[in-house]
Amino acid sequence: MPASARLILGGIRAAGAVSPRLAGRLALRLFFTTTPRMAVRDSDLATHRDAQRERIPLRGSEIAAYRWGRGERAVLLMHGWQGRASQFAPLVRELVAEGFRVVSFDAPAHGDSPGRSTDLRDWVTAAEQLQRSDGPFHTIVGHSFGGLAALTAARTTVPASRVAVIAGASAPTAFLAEFSRMLRLEPAVAARFEQRFGARFGLDREGIAAAYDAVQDPLPSGTELLVVHDRADRRMPDADALRLHAAHAGRSHLLRTDGFGHNRVLRADPVLDTVVAFAGAGIAGVTASEPQVATAP
Repeated sequence: MPASARLILGGIRAAGAVSPRLAGRLALRLFFTTTPRMAVRDSDLATHRDAQRERIPLRGSEIAAYRWGRGERAVLLMHGWQGRASQFAPLVRELVAEGFRVVSFDAPAHGDSPGRSTDLRDWVTAAEQLQRSDGPFHTIVGHSFGGLAALTAARTTVPASRVAVIAGASAPTAFLAEFSRMLRLEPAVAARFEQRFGARFGLDREGIAAAYDAVQDPLPSGTELLVVHDRADRRMPDADALRLHAAHAGRSHLLRTDGFGHNRVLRADPVLDTVVAFAGAGIAGVTASEPQVATAP
């Protein structure tokens, strides 16, 4: 945790006993912290550099967009909070090798994109922008917070035949609850924190659920879902992922991994194989050949 975040955390704990309202405001500030920015891994540099790059407009600025391959079927990849598109490099290579065209972006204040603040709406707007230039998207893949963004986009303005959610959750409330648990926020502070989150979107708790909860409002009936989650994920436990899978019974495939955690799951061979098979043939492409549980070596 950077020094600035530690300072805010100290302020949250000091203010909590005196002013839950102030502590909630500080918690929201920490929740939306995007630093430190993730660097490109050495093993991903070649894929990162091989991309066709472009700057696309978003919220009065421009963000970095990336393209690989020339296939007819397009796949959109959406990274998570404090992540970047280059995290998908192993998946990019696999998809391009299978004939897909792959599109991704760095959200504002992430990766190679400028800015100091962002939220879920920017991920969805970026997907809308790229749909106009590169869509329609055959499959949308999202990791962590990007999984929630992928669900939101596919439920609203960026339709896709298939959505894959890796280490994600069905609704913002899952991320808020996990953040509160990790920081050990007192109930009064957690409640204020959640209220301020909703106020940022101009919505109350019910409004947030109506707009962003893919369990309460599932994907369109013609959209198939792949849910991938590691049992040892400390950043986002798998309870909400299991709810998401259950809410799409009959058109969702669940792959539970063991030992890959929150980020390494993106590089795990069983996950790569399953996502590529899902993009290629949907649930029918993975149910017959892929295990229900994949364990790290």
